Amino acid sequence: MGAIAFTLFVVFIIWRMLPPRGIRQIKVDELKTMLQDKNKQFVDVRTPAEYQRNHIPGFQNIPLHMLESQANQRILTEKEIILICQSGMRSLQACRILKKKGYMKLANVRGGMNAWF
Repeated sequence: MGAIAFTLFVVFIIWRMLPPRGIRQIKVDELKTMLQDKNKQFVDVRTPAEYQRNHIPGFQNIPLHMLESQANQRILTEKEIILICQSGMRSLQACRILKKKGYMKLANVRGGMNAWF
């Protein structure tokens, strides 16, 4: 019985870490080629303190805990949204939030700011 519960727990954790359909996973090398693209919107979902310490020029800061309430006012539906955080986990969660709100063109930066430096 314990082995079944453990297996289900592991499957659940793996499932939560996989990106949902329709969300692209991009590497920082690919991000570097996109930064001047006017058809993309760049969003950093880290806290304001994290963002102030270091951020990529061109990214706007919308902390994850404020994303759902501010998305309609600050994020454009016609552009592809590129999301980043420190490690890629919060930005993946942000992708899920935006997908549920109807945003279709979403990309998560794999490894986040940790991979940038």
